[in-house]
Amino acid sequence: MPADAPEVEVFTGAFWNDPYHAYAVLRATQPVREVRLPDGPLWLVSRYDDVKAAFSDPRLSKDWRHALPPEQRVDAPSTPIPMIIMMDPPDHTRLRKLVSRSFTPRRMAALRSRVEQIAEGLLDALPAEGVVDLIAEYAFPLPVQVICELLGVPAADRDEFGHWSSVMIDESPAEEKMAASESMARYLGALIERKRAEPDHALLAALAQVSDEDGDRLSPAELVGMAMLLLIAGHETTTNLIGNGVAALLAHPDQLVLLRERPALLPGAIEEILRWDSPVATAPVRFAAEDIEIAGTTIPAGATVALGVAAANRDERRFPDAERFDITRDAGGHLAFGHGVHFCLGSHLARIEGEAAIGALLARRPGLRLAVDPADLEYRHSTVVRGLRFAPVRVG
Repeated sequence: MPADAPEVEVFTGAFWNDPYHAYAVLRATQPVREVRLPDGPLWLVSRYDDVKAAFSDPRLSKDWRHALPPEQRVDAPSTPIPMIIMMDPPDHTRLRKLVSRSFTPRRMAALRSRVEQIAEGLLDALPAEGVVDLIAEYAFPLPVQVICELLGVPAADRDEFGHWSSVMIDESPAEEKMAASESMARYLGALIERKRAEPDHALLAALAQVSDEDGDRLSPAELVGMAMLLLIAGHETTTNLIGNGVAALLAHPDQLVLLRERPALLPGAIEEILRWDSPVATAPVRFAAEDIEIAGTTIPAGATVALGVAAANRDERRFPDAERFDITRDAGGHLAFGHGVHFCLGSHLARIEGEAAIGALLARRPGLRLAVDPADLEYRHSTVVRGLRFAPVRVG
């Protein structure tokens, strides 16, 4: 650490509600910083160019075994639940190729009318006036219902897997995270077996049947891992996109008025929301396969590395006047969906849901406003996602 570098809190205390001051200090003074956490240290990368380059750096592996001493790696098992976001090529390449056959942009685009239907139904259910929690009543149930219908997961189980997902992603003890992961894996394993016995038109059944020209298929464990990823990522990030987006617009009345006057700006507004208050705070961790120098700092072999997506998206070097929320800005190139081989499979669907949810809400509830000061909004304690615990808004 430079001798004159100011000390800032990261992943603790006041950081959770407003991390962006800390990110600005880190970008200026410690663009690569070791952060001590209860589960162990990690190295946080915060500048845009460094984060983007690191996404494609093969020395930063998804294989957790690189964190072990060399003599322990050979006999160590791989991740118990094979999830594509925890894999390097060629395993990652193989699984992504198989899944992409069912998870196509055309299939996602066909969902737009259904997403709009769901949004209208949820808005019908909101009271005519009073204070409601927009997360619980709208931002969470909308993407949950969408992903449940897409995968073929009973919507009645949404609270249960929503709880497992929150435990796995938020600041929770390691044993609770493991228990939640195992519970979700058991649930999905049983569901997939039912889909095999009685196939339907949903994505889980399609993934169970998909194969390539060589007859390669997803193994049962790979199918559970993919289902877990799609279920968690399919609602977690979109819930945060909607919540963060509505909060940003209500906290910036000039931008809200502009969007109401010019609805055609909505797709660009979604991109600015993704940049300005990214639903993903840091990309799922990587592990240094060897000593790596980034921005003049050497990250030692075996270290855990977090790529600061939210920090990178506020980097003045890439986005001039980056702290300003501006829905007319060209926010292209933001890293909210990652970069490289791990670029988010569901990015197209997330954009559709964000546009449908926020567009319908603003059209149907013109008097919507925050029920608390923006500074009093409470955010989740998660190193992975950036999202509101609650979003009290006044309707009517």
